[in-house]
Amino acid sequence: MMLSPDQAADSDHPSSAPSDPESLGGADAQALSCCVSDPEPAEGGGGEGRGGGRPGLHPPPLSREEKRRRRRATAKYRSAHATRERIRVEAFNLAFAELRKLLPTLPPDKKLSKIEILRLAICYISYLNHVLDV
Repeated sequence: MMLSPDQAADSDHPSSAPSDPESLGGADAQALSCCVSDPEPAEGGGGEGRGGGRPGLHPPPLSREEKRRRRRATAKYRSAHATRERIRVEAFNLAFAELRKLLPTLPPDKKLSKIEILRLAICYISYLNHVLDV
C-alpha cells in the first residue's frame, strides 16, 4: 500500500501513531512493546538519577551512604567537622609538646619534628629499661 505525502508525514507524527502495540503488526508491535508495556523500569532504579523521574512518582529511597554524603555536603556539617578537626590537632600537638618536655636533648630547647620526638622517646624508654635492669 502506497501512502500519499500527507499521510506519510502524519504517520511520522507520534500523536497519529497507534499507542497499542497489538494494533500494529509484526516487528512494529515488538519495537513499541518496550515503550508502552511496563511503566516501571525493569531494573531497580537504573540510571534515571535521583528525584528527576516522572512527575507524581516518589524518588527511590536514599541509601545510608547517599544520606551520609548529602548530610556531609552541608556547610553546617563541614564547619562543625573543621572545628572538631582543629581541636583534635591542637590536642595532638599539645601531647607532643608535653612528651618533648620529658625528653633530654642538647640543647634543651632544640626544635624536634614529631617523628624525631617519637624516636627519641623510644630510645629514652629503652635506656631507662636498661638502667632498671642493671
